[in-house]
Amino acid sequence: MTATDTAFPRSRIERWRTAGRLISRLVRVHPKPFTIAVSGAAVFALCTVASSVVLRWIIDHVIDPRFREGHVATNTVLVGLGFIVGVGMVRAVAVVVRRGMAGVTRWRVAETLSGEIIDRLIAQPVSWHQLRASGELAARAGVDVDAAVDVVSPLPYASSVVLLVAVSAAWLIYIDVPLGLFSIAVFPMLIALNLSYQHRVDRHFSAAQDHLGRLSAAVHESFEGVHVVKAFGAESRETQRLASIAADLRGARTSAVLVRASFDSALNAVPALANIGLIVLGAYRIRSGDLTVGELASMIYMFTLLVFPLRLIGFALSALPHSLAGWERLREVLDEPLMGDPADTLAAAPPELGVSFRQVSYSFDAERPVLTDVSLDVARGSTVAVVGTTGCGKTTMLRLAAGLLGASAGSVAVAVGDRSIVLQEAFLLGDTLRENIAFGSVFSDEQIWAALECAEGREFVADLPKGLDTQVGERGVSLSGGQRQRVALARALVRKPALLLLDDTTSALDPSTEARVVANLRSALSDTTVLMVASRPSTIALADHVVFLHECSIAATGTHAELLERNEIYRSLMAAFEVDREAITASLEVPERKDS
Repeated sequence: MTATDTAFPRSRIERWRTAGRLISRLVRVHPKPFTIAVSGAAVFALCTVASSVVLRWIIDHVIDPRFREGHVATNTVLVGLGFIVGVGMVRAVAVVVRRGMAGVTRWRVAETLSGEIIDRLIAQPVSWHQLRASGELAARAGVDVDAAVDVVSPLPYASSVVLLVAVSAAWLIYIDVPLGLFSIAVFPMLIALNLSYQHRVDRHFSAAQDHLGRLSAAVHESFEGVHVVKAFGAESRETQRLASIAADLRGARTSAVLVRASFDSALNAVPALANIGLIVLGAYRIRSGDLTVGELASMIYMFTLLVFPLRLIGFALSALPHSLAGWERLREVLDEPLMGDPADTLAAAPPELGVSFRQVSYSFDAERPVLTDVSLDVARGSTVAVVGTTGCGKTTMLRLAAGLLGASAGSVAVAVGDRSIVLQEAFLLGDTLRENIAFGSVFSDEQIWAALECAEGREFVADLPKGLDTQVGERGVSLSGGQRQRVALARALVRKPALLLLDDTTSALDPSTEARVVANLRSALSDTTVLMVASRPSTIALADHVVFLHECSIAATGTHAELLERNEIYRSLMAAFEVDREAITASLEVPERKDS
């Protein structure tokens, strides 16, 4: 036997082991409702066999005597009716218990798994999330969880089929050994069909689940960038991209449906042919006197009832590949080790300092250093501007101080107390202004209005029809860029942080408003250390000190005036900032029309 020949059985064995571990894991999450569901299914199985026994008794003691003798005792008829009603009522209650508790188990397990995934995602630091697509992660907590628990619903009934087959096999042999053995011989064929189906459909479900995750991520990404897509007229490109992924998903699911269709046909054909055989052989057994009409009817009825439960095994097996595909995607998140939280590496700065960098370096990889050997002490309560060309590490420096990134080398210490960061791209929830500023904390309206006033946002919020209760739309779409920045700044200020980090936060404001915001920060948060990335010379001039980053390290520090005087590169950068702004302003001016 070749290596290829031995690899396949091993992979199948491992697949079944994985399936067993999955079922065991899902059952242990909420065992009580699952046990009740299995108990209800077991009662249903016993009632199924009991209904066949009752049918035999009715035919042999009521129907057949009525045809042969012309009459049947009333008590016998009443007893038969009692059997039918009693077994039917118990069976109905068992169905309700089985189905109801199976549904409860499924959704409780889904809730628990979703909570575990979300907790795991929350526990991972920002740097981990930056390496992964948001839509893909959302799919893990949504469609993948639904897929993983897909096997839970049919599982109680499928597990009770074992009891049903055992009891019914014993009953069929008890009625008539030859016909009983003939009936039982069909069971392995049906089970083999189920196993063959599961093996063939497995890969199609796995592929479909992967394509579904890709589609969820792509749709999320496309909707997130809807403004960019429309601005650049890329609707057709996005439509084609999503259509391509959807086509892959459709192809995988279509293949699974085709396999299932052939399986259903075979599963219908085998019992039908077996029933014909039972009728033919049973007729001979009745003629020879070895079997009564009631016994043959009971056997055919029992065999017919068994077909659907055996198909339930097929439903469970068909759900198993789907669940395994979802479960394996969940395990990718749950089994991945937690990355250390960079915030835990921050030390406490001395009382006189707001933030301190000691020989700090950071890089995405060895060939791409972002910061190299940065050392800086920022006095408590001071305002420091971080200036430099694009890509020199300004934002990285703020994120290190915020604890969103961990230094590759060196150490960062910050003042004891809250830290707040306001990014250039202000993120707002699709909620009210009040909720966007409070952001899960409890603040009075007076505190929120005071923060808005400091951020120069009180006036525009007061002019809104519902004030703080105004819904801003998804990502604050109903507000301008400057308004969103001021709301985000108010969200940071209301917390009165010990360290305030501003990543070009006021870039969407006009110079006069920006100047007032910086002045407000000085007066309202006199004990707060402000570290801000800035590119507007007028804003930089308002800072107590300036840190000039050049080629991944600190090139110079001092006041804006001092750096203009003694650093040629800094002076050239400021001149470039001014020229760029004048050019942008000139390009936006509408020229006067002249009469010809």
